[in-house]
Amino acid sequence: MKIQGNQRRLVAAALAAALTLGLAGGAWAQQPGVTGGSTNEDSSAGNTNGGGMPQIQHQGDVAFVSGGVGSDESHALQSAQNQWPLALRFTGPGSDFLADVHVQIVDAHGADVLQATSRGPYMLVKLRPGRYTVHARYKSDEQQKAVTVSAAGSAKSAFYWNTQ
Repeated sequence: MKIQGNQRRLVAAALAAALTLGLAGGAWAQQPGVTGGSTNEDSSAGNTNGGGMPQIQHQGDVAFVSGGVGSDESHALQSAQNQWPLALRFTGPGSDFLADVHVQIVDAHGADVLQATSRGPYMLVKLRPGRYTVHARYKSDEQQKAVTVSAAGSAKSAFYWNTQ
């Protein structure tokens, strides 16, 4: 009887240890602060933003989100524009939405702040207040615009290309 009691305790302890290690191992597989997708996932599926918003990405101190190809994403990004310091829009002939626009944002001292490729017609960027130059290249045609991000409010800049 005493052997059976010890054996049960040993099995219970082994089972508890196995479950603890298994559950902790699963927690290591996901990045901290991420529920659903990863921080580099750029689709709206499984992200932490909700409401059709694409996943927020980070490059250094700069957070940005890009997309708007589907109607849910497009509506979510349009609704969120005023909550971001800089909102960019990329369109072509007939107000066609463009994606795959290479964006480079440079600060007033000429230092790169962000280099990314848009995943759709909208890109929202969290920048510190200041003056910036946005370089946007679609195919081989590059445009640049100066923007000023104020401490309160949101700056918007629209880029238009006459090519498809």
